[in-house]
Amino acid sequence: MPAVPTARERARRELTADILAAARRQLATSGAAALSVRAVARELGLASSALYRYFATRDELLTALIVEAYDDVADAVEATVGPRRGASRRTRFTAACRAFRAWALEHPHEYALIHGSPVPGYRGDERTTAAGARVPLALLSVLAGMDAPADSPRLAPQVAEGAARVAAAGAGEVPPALIVTAAQCWTALLGLVSSELFGQLANTFDPADAFADATIEALADRLGL
Repeated sequence: MPAVPTARERARRELTADILAAARRQLATSGAAALSVRAVARELGLASSALYRYFATRDELLTALIVEAYDDVADAVEATVGPRRGASRRTRFTAACRAFRAWALEHPHEYALIHGSPVPGYRGDERTTAAGARVPLALLSVLAGMDAPADSPRLAPQVAEGAARVAAAGAGEVPPALIVTAAQCWTALLGLVSSELFGQLANTFDPADAFADATIEALADRLGL
């Protein structure tokens, strides 16, 4: 039976959630580059010294927000990719892509935090790297056990090394050539969603629902699903 959290532990958990919520509001109004621990403390009516006991630096607070965003979108995507009765690989892959886009449209500021312009002076760590790998690895999981097309081109050494790193990160059951094609599809999906969110489809394919659907289906075609 799990231990019941103490009153202090519950209070800390609740205040941590309040801090992150206030920081997300600041993201929406000022952007990640302007995130300020002092401003968050001021909104919550706390002394800065009190908040620094939870997040010692701005970068620690940013890291928590980034990991939270990566985990949130990954939860949405992973819910669609697991094997389901009657669901083909193609159905699972396209559902995952649509879940990624839907999350981004519902959380534009969090999407911008993890897939927009880098925050000046900020460097992530192993926590952000691990969380950020969840969505692409979830998409790759749909391809596990598939063979690469017989006419797959020979990979350049640098590209083959990249595919090997992806395989080592958790995509070992996917052939290298298919990993590369999947990576190209992933970057295309990011380009689609970023273009839509950042207004680059205005006056052309906006609203973008039909264009996004066609693009996602084309990505599935490219993967041979």
